[in-house]
Amino acid sequence: MGLTVTQVADSMAACGTPVHPEWVMAWEQGSHVPSDRHLFALADVLWCDTATLMGTEPRTLAEFRLARRLSAERLAYRLGMDPDEYRAAESARQWHGDARQTRVLVEALGLSLRKLIGIMGRVEELEEHLRSAIAGRWKAYVDPVVEIVSVDATSVGDALRTMHAEFSGFSERYMGHLVARNADARLKEVATERAAYLRRLVDHFWELMGDEGEASPYPMTGG
Repeated sequence: MGLTVTQVADSMAACGTPVHPEWVMAWEQGSHVPSDRHLFALADVLWCDTATLMGTEPRTLAEFRLARRLSAERLAYRLGMDPDEYRAAESARQWHGDARQTRVLVEALGLSLRKLIGIMGRVEELEEHLRSAIAGRWKAYVDPVVEIVSVDATSVGDALRTMHAEFSGFSERYMGHLVARNADARLKEVATERAAYLRRLVDHFWELMGDEGEASPYPMTGG
């Protein structure tokens, strides 16, 4: 935009966020990171969004929050959570909010439940529960899956029951071919389908969840 660091600092001050020109220089050089308040003011002065200034697609809770121009305090207020508790969740990259807080969080940050689980690094944990559920007593895994995905127990139970039946079908088909002494090619076909099913276990779960996990959140505005 052809501005000097002094002009940027003066413009930020005019917006109510005073800053020393040397700070602006430090941000440009990457030696320091602006605070949330400074980042939002800088975006206003440079007529761009915060994600552009961050230089990356959001990947963490903190980055998604900044992209929506929300301070930790403001988001914590929406969640009904102590700001320090929320900051700790961002820092540890672990989310343990209740179902209501989780719904508020995904809407505020423009996420989906499925994407939130990916950000929190809980996909492998979910997959382990799903594998155990389809291979054993699926009802025992409803609550553990609900705790991760924040979807109501009825929907989760319906999905696990369906997946358990589908997976059992592979064993029944395999044993049927085995008893009938069919060609090895038929046995390998069933084994291949079973392996492919397991590879898509998490994806298939979310497909069964439908709108519960993938629906676009309501449009939100930052500030």
